[in-house]
Amino acid sequence: MEQTNGKKQLKTMVLAAMLLAVGIVLPFFTGQIPQIGNMLLPMHIPVLVCGLICGWQYGGIVGFILPLLRYVLFTTPPMPNGIAMAFELAAYGAIVGFLYNRSRWQCIVSLYRSLIIAMIGGRIVWGVVRVVMFGAMGNAFSWKMFMAGAFLNAIPGIILQLIFIPALMLVLNRTGLVHFHKMKKEKVEGGM
Repeated sequence: MEQTNGKKQLKTMVLAAMLLAVGIVLPFFTGQIPQIGNMLLPMHIPVLVCGLICGWQYGGIVGFILPLLRYVLFTTPPMPNGIAMAFELAAYGAIVGFLYNRSRWQCIVSLYRSLIIAMIGGRIVWGVVRVVMFGAMGNAFSWKMFMAGAFLNAIPGIILQLIFIPALMLVLNRTGLVHFHKMKKEKVEGGM
């Protein structure tokens, strides 16, 4: 049993490392035009997938490390934006992994619910970090800045995530890497 758990943990760590690598490489496809990269949010996809497949702990860790590691390697995302993004992506990975893996039914409905809540939660975390950072610099972070940065400019990326990630999860379900329609075991007490 211990050997099986060790293999499963190693597999999860390898998948998380692979998704971290994808997160490092993916922005190169949109990085030539920063406005497109800011709209398509290429680093968000592997973090959300990591949380779904590997669990909330790995999703949170990969999400936090990814923007900071990209900055060290390639000086993007620029600082201090990368710090806020690290907290945002950590929230995405942790929230989506926690909610999806705790769902009674792991199906497309719970997948969408987990994704949407994680996207909102991550953007709120981003906004809070930006308020603190702007306040430390003696500036104000307005509601208009929050809405533009968190939602309005990100609409293409949000749509991409809501289409691509469920499609990817369906493909991974067919390969056996993830499983939909799995009911969590619960004790039934008093006939309920």
